[in-house]
Amino acid sequence: MISTSANSRAVFIDRDGTIMHDADYCSDPKQVQIFEGTGAAVSRLKKAGYKIIVITNQSGIGRGFFTEKQYRAVEAEVSRQLGDNLINATYFCPDPPGQPSKCRKPAPGMVLEAARDHDVDLSRSFLIGDKEIDVECAHNAGVRAIRVRTGFDKMTDGSCADWVAEDLRAATEIIIKGINE
Repeated sequence: MISTSANSRAVFIDRDGTIMHDADYCSDPKQVQIFEGTGAAVSRLKKAGYKIIVITNQSGIGRGFFTEKQYRAVEAEVSRQLGDNLINATYFCPDPPGQPSKCRKPAPGMVLEAARDHDVDLSRSFLIGDKEIDVECAHNAGVRAIRVRTGFDKMTDGSCADWVAEDLRAATEIIIKGINE
């Protein structure tokens, strides 16, 4: 049977520092603060035909700072604040830094798994993130990278990103304008 969603486009989005303020090992839904305009931006991407897939390193789980159950509660709050049914899927990597990992960004494991699971054409997709490891992950997976200046590290001089944007709203503009040109 042939999939009707073959070659779907996706926007892979980092969570902490990109969708929401980075709460440094966020383990409580009360800490979730979505950046202004993010829900509307994600909705525009969805309406433009992109699958929305969150890709997030969550080493706090691997370090024992919080549980997967606590992570899932935060994930649910992010989805609620963004707007129900905007996120197609979320992938997280619990591995701490310094250990071999196929999923911890900048490794492309989460993006590649999501692409397989959701029949995504990586050459027609984007990854938006606030760190250079997000850019490296995008390029390692074969997707275009947009780096935003909303995380802890706002300095983007020397970034290898395909584009740099102030925030997720501006990144959305880059993607939408690219479709229409």
